[in-house]
Amino acid sequence: MSSPVDQQAPAVGANGVDEPSKSRTLVLVVGSGRSGTSLFTGIMHRLGFHVPQPEVTADTTNPRGFAEPKWVVDFHDSLLRRAGVQVSDARPSAWADTARVAIDDHVRRRLREWLAHEFDQADNVIIKDPRLSWFLPLWSQCAEDLAAAPKFATVLRHPAAVISSKQRSYGNWQGDVERTAGWLNNVLFTERATRIGSRVFVRYQDLLEDWTDVTARVGDVLDLAVVRDAPAASIVQVHEFVDKTLSRSRSTWDGFEIPDNLRTLADDVWPLISGLADHDPRDAALLEPLEAARLAYVNLYEDAEAIAQSSITAAEWTTSNRIPTVQALRKVPKRYKRMVPKSWRVTVSRALTRSSARA
Repeated sequence: MSSPVDQQAPAVGANGVDEPSKSRTLVLVVGSGRSGTSLFTGIMHRLGFHVPQPEVTADTTNPRGFAEPKWVVDFHDSLLRRAGVQVSDARPSAWADTARVAIDDHVRRRLREWLAHEFDQADNVIIKDPRLSWFLPLWSQCAEDLAAAPKFATVLRHPAAVISSKQRSYGNWQGDVERTAGWLNNVLFTERATRIGSRVFVRYQDLLEDWTDVTARVGDVLDLAVVRDAPAASIVQVHEFVDKTLSRSRSTWDGFEIPDNLRTLADDVWPLISGLADHDPRDAALLEPLEAARLAYVNLYEDAEAIAQSSITAAEWTTSNRIPTVQALRKVPKRYKRMVPKSWRVTVSRALTRSSARA
């Protein structure tokens, strides 16, 4: 069965298939949350790309700004709620859930109309949102409908550094294990989804160390005139914007309690995905091991679900018999309670209650 990505077709005009216009460019910035996507987008914005307004307001977790259009965040949030998927969902099946929501004609029309308005403001538009990865086929199709050229920039950061940053910024509402699995799910499936167009991979650490070299390569690979022709004043603005002290998270697993097989897979995937920043990301020799890793993650997750089926059944039985939630939470082994926070376990318990009620 073909995937939603495989089913996409170019926009058709009066004289056949419309070719994307080089005068319009849509750069879609993807990557796991806390990977440096805000820094990359902020740089591109100062070099001449249009970030749709208004933006999400900066806060203590990102004092220099998120570079996220508020409309996009709200749009994606509504779709994720309909799909029953969270931003950093670890389930491989969640990609099919978001794909079903995104093929709705009304959804596509809303995005196309909004995007057309933004192209009325500028020819070079950049979109960044941690939720974006779930809806890349939708964005690509809408861009092509408007005769624009969608391009992909993936920002990469070591998974341990991502988890450490999320702990510091977002607290422990998610556990380390879930966040590690979510990172794997995100990078592996997003990599596959971006194969449909021109793409580039950027390591966050490289961006901090020498943003000029990295963005010059991005401009060449993605054929971005707005980057190549950036005026001196814009370059000065970026120098003032980039803060090398931003990287405060360690890139080691010290202090984390991650199951060996999950940590090993993350350690295997990092050099594979990171290597795409140094080589041609179309090289089949680089993509084959990533495909194998994606399949390994799917199998690992399915094995975990199968092993946990008795606990799921017990939780369903517990909720159907109205035993207090706290008793159900006690079923979680003590050694996992720190990795799976109580707030998350309560959320799961409530979801199971609703599921039981519907059944």
